[in-house]
Amino acid sequence: MNKNLTLMRVSTALALVANALNPVIAHATTTSKLKAEAFTFALWSDMPYAKNGDLVASSVTVPALDGSTDGKTPISRLTKSISDAKVSFTIFGGDTKDGSSVCSDKTLRDDATAMFNSLSIPTVYVLGDNEWTDCHRINNGSYNNLERLKFLRESMFSTTKSFGANVKNQLTLTRQGTPGGEYSENSRWTKGNVVFVTLNVPGSNNNKVNAGECVNTKSARTQTECDADNAEYIARDAKNIAFLKESFQAAKDAAAAGIMIVIQADPVFDLPETETVDERTTVVSTLAAHDGYDSFLAALIAETKAFEGQVVLVHGDNHFFRVDKPLMQQTMKKDAMVKNLTRVENFGSPSDHWIKVTVTPKNPNVFTFEPIIVKGN
Repeated sequence: MNKNLTLMRVSTALALVANALNPVIAHATTTSKLKAEAFTFALWSDMPYAKNGDLVASSVTVPALDGSTDGKTPISRLTKSISDAKVSFTIFGGDTKDGSSVCSDKTLRDDATAMFNSLSIPTVYVLGDNEWTDCHRINNGSYNNLERLKFLRESMFSTTKSFGANVKNQLTLTRQGTPGGEYSENSRWTKGNVVFVTLNVPGSNNNKVNAGECVNTKSARTQTECDADNAEYIARDAKNIAFLKESFQAAKDAAAAGIMIVIQADPVFDLPETETVDERTTVVSTLAAHDGYDSFLAALIAETKAFEGQVVLVHGDNHFFRVDKPLMQQTMKKDAMVKNLTRVENFGSPSDHWIKVTVTPKNPNVFTFEPIIVKGN
């Protein structure tokens, strides 16, 4: 979790209060090749965190497969809440553990799988930085980042199916790479007249290591390993952008009403404070150091502007729920806002709640977002 984005929290909280949940923007009127239907789904991420009390006895207590629960942990209450809502599917946006716990096989594979499969509802998993990018930290077990990524691909993305206890209703996903291989974590599927895309864009600057940031007392990695991380970042960033463009083209070809992209990292949009200055590159170092997202954001903006429907970017990382229009410059120009892009940020530990999303064919916004506050959490 990036804890140094106080400026962004202040500047965007007002937008939420001002009813930014449902901005009115017309979507494409072209006849869709997809069957429009109303449905709901759940967004959740950045949990459970042992240090925030989500876990009991250092293990995940999850509901039984029939949806019942003992209610002893926030996670069991949350998954029961999602089950009771009878949504079509869920998307978990990354960080199945906190950034100060060991990146063991059991934690990354067994505990995460048990949590996802505690739901009979199909669940799609998006990788976060706490599962691989930050595993070089000594308190994470001094792992090699890229070895952990390879392990996750082989163990968590080895098929074209989603998670979920009910095998018969698991989602069939289009993976960018061969299941279990490189980039297999990136996925796409369609529900109604909406295209869904997940991408491996994690926190910690997208695994890009800037000069002077490699060797420190909290990490066991070497400069050679950081060089390998940067090579991995360059290759994956290009693959992410290629899959993003391919997915937008698929949405255009089908005349989809909307597209939702889910990543884990907060890419740190420009703060809408001044007309001529891009604060993202000039304000405090915690903002300027997020250059690992520059190419991805540029591609997202270009593709969004060329798409007639609604675009939603979902991310976690800060554990701060918000819905806003982040691509806004403080000018009097008509095109100062990218009108058809909405950002949604997930709740996160210790705020173990979730977001219910409703897709309505006749709604010009396509998506509406409802924060679900779980009783007891």
